[in-house]
Amino acid sequence: MRFRLDTEQRDFADALRGLLAAADTPTVVRDWSRGEHASGRALWGRVAEAGVFGLAVPEEYGGAGRRPVELTVAFVELGRHAVPGPVAETVAAAVLLDDGEGLAKRFLPGIASGETMATVASENHGYGFALDGDAADVRLAATPEGLRLSPGAGAVRRSLDPARRLTPLPPVGELVSTEPVWAEAVLWARLATAAQALGVGLALLDRTVEYVRQRTQFGVPVGSFQAVRHRLADVKIALEFARPVVFGAAVTMAPADVAAAKLSAGEAGYAAARAALQLHGAVGYTAEYDLSLWLTKARALRGAWGTPEECRRDVLEGRT
Repeated sequence: MRFRLDTEQRDFADALRGLLAAADTPTVVRDWSRGEHASGRALWGRVAEAGVFGLAVPEEYGGAGRRPVELTVAFVELGRHAVPGPVAETVAAAVLLDDGEGLAKRFLPGIASGETMATVASENHGYGFALDGDAADVRLAATPEGLRLSPGAGAVRRSLDPARRLTPLPPVGELVSTEPVWAEAVLWARLATAAQALGVGLALLDRTVEYVRQRTQFGVPVGSFQAVRHRLADVKIALEFARPVVFGAAVTMAPADVAAAKLSAGEAGYAAARAALQLHGAVGYTAEYDLSLWLTKARALRGAWGTPEECRRDVLEGRT
């Protein structure tokens, strides 16, 4: 499949890229990692104002209608700039809360406007854990009885990515649905996570190329060494192969296609992280160095909303 963005979609990506480039996201990420949410919530509001979360919300509730291709465009940029917060989880929550009745009217306008940050327990962390439950306004907990609005979150658990803060959700609270559309919510969250992983990989590649051009050894740039060039070429090829898989999945929204997109983008992003770490040398291990913010995110996104093994199984079985 050959997929090319139209002019409006490219302009949307450019506008969002400019907004995020001016936002000093590394500082925002570090604040978020410490549990200081003010700068992250401010950035969240600007992202929502650009229309990102409205892409998962029907027009009658203040959104742009569900537009998976444009959502993918946006989430590539969110990944490219390592934006923190439960971004994919808010998309999943928007799907779960779209009942066409009371829940939708109650919550979806706030999600579209950015006033409401939502989270939901993801399958791979067990139904008792959710991302950033300490910061979210709406916490959805899956229980044997159905979907509940959790009244609070427990203590933050450490995660591989410091900006992805896991919190337990108690299985109590208002029962809002006895038959939640969990499979559909996973589908949208998985697509958003795949796009994020692609963006993270692209950022890691760009940063590594810039670094090896500047770093010298034996009087010449490290980037001139054949082994380095081949390693980066492999990363570039993996990302370029993943890109059409991700956008193709956004067009079809078929469960197996989305699983393939998550697998391809997650593996490509992880490969970019491994190459970046190797080619940066010892400085790549330093938490104070901004590269670490993308390294840890690539590893965490690889398993979020579907591990590689789960996605392979879902591709082979043709389901989500």
